[in-house]
Amino acid sequence: MTTMIEIPAWALFLVLLFAAVTALDRVLMPSVRWYLRRRLERAVERLNKRLAFPIQPFKLARRNDTILRLRYDPEVAQAVLDHAREHGIREDVVAQQAERYAREIVPSFSAFTYFAFAIRAARFLSRTLYKVKVGAQNNAALEAIGSDKTVVFVMNHRSNMDYVLVTWLAADRSALAYAVGEWARVWPLQPLIRALGGYFIRRRHNTPLYRKVLARYVQMATEAGVTQAVFPEGSLSRSGALREPKLGLLSYILDGFTPGQSRDVVFVPVAINYDRVMEDRALINAGKRQGGRFSLRPILRYLRLLIWQKLTFQPTRYGMAAVSFGEPVSLSEFIRDNDSDSGVLGRDLMARIGRVMPVLPFPVIAHAVACGVRSRAELLPAIEARFEAALAAGAPVFLPERAFDYTVDAVLQTLSGRRILQLQGDSFALTEEGTALMAFYAQSVAPVLGDFEPPCAQENYVTTQYFAKYPF
Repeated sequence: MTTMIEIPAWALFLVLLFAAVTALDRVLMPSVRWYLRRRLERAVERLNKRLAFPIQPFKLARRNDTILRLRYDPEVAQAVLDHAREHGIREDVVAQQAERYAREIVPSFSAFTYFAFAIRAARFLSRTLYKVKVGAQNNAALEAIGSDKTVVFVMNHRSNMDYVLVTWLAADRSALAYAVGEWARVWPLQPLIRALGGYFIRRRHNTPLYRKVLARYVQMATEAGVTQAVFPEGSLSRSGALREPKLGLLSYILDGFTPGQSRDVVFVPVAINYDRVMEDRALINAGKRQGGRFSLRPILRYLRLLIWQKLTFQPTRYGMAAVSFGEPVSLSEFIRDNDSDSGVLGRDLMARIGRVMPVLPFPVIAHAVACGVRSRAELLPAIEARFEAALAAGAPVFLPERAFDYTVDAVLQTLSGRRILQLQGDSFALTEEGTALMAFYAQSVAPVLGDFEPPCAQENYVTTQYFAKYPF
């Protein structure tokens, strides 16, 4: 009993190391996790007091718990069984596939990352690149939305800056959950987007089983009151015009909604426009090829130019970026008047977005040029007439900060520097690239400027005729 036992020093070191790791894992770490979670819950509680739409417990749940809840959902279980029978695969194998889909979709929201880091970074980047303006805010209508309803911001998709801009501008209302495409499933974007509450969706290579898992996640989040942001166009507009809505996420919300039983959903249309889109050339080229994958190159070139201009003390802002909020749509009221038709709902929301589209100086100038104006003398009255028409239509209009003649001269000089047009005394001529670029920016204000000839209308894109066809 009292015999001394000698062991090598390295063995003693290993024993002590394993004991320390066990103590850390079983005793200390649970206590630390409990302490940090309590602090987080109290911080979120204080944060919710100042948010118009509080962060819901579903958003704060542990990621693994949400994955398991989704995996064992009755509808997902039935989809697993159907898939196994249809393809002759063992049910447990299909169940594992469904769980992989769930892990691919479900985010891991961090309130600290969102409000302490993302909001500040979004504000800095937005103000650095643009003069940010807010048009129709519809504060009264937004404040009238009760906390017992789920808010879904429905936006047009002009640029990848949309995520940054709206995240910052909506920071005093709630934390937004975005649906993000496969392009962002790269390091370090993937863990960051998950921490910000974004969930990834496959636009290609999906199956009925995958769509059921995604639909149930969207329906669970909606029923739990998670504030969401949706781009019904599905991808960036390659012509500059509003596109026909894709109804995937909207149809999931509609399918999971039961009037009188489900939590009411309120869709808030959001219109976004820019004096300059950082990906403009890349989007136009992709539209010509009728395809193309997302690339970070235009954004990196844009940021590299920004840094160079900062270092050389040159002007760095690229005009205005504006956001307007349209009239909210209650899903229960919509179904009462239109039944559960996702196509009608999608067109209605896109029409509401078009009606509050911000009218900015450069798109107005581009609209006039796209309609055939080719001299300074003609351009000045043409843009004045368009601003007057936009004001008469009740659209949110942002006039140039200086006189129209100064703005026209500055724009023509900038476009000449970008080799988009060639100045010839009082007149100018567009290059081939310039013609496409003018049409791209002109299309953004075409829904508002309905009295003018629609510039370069393209098939499969929403032009002024679209809004005449669906006058909601």
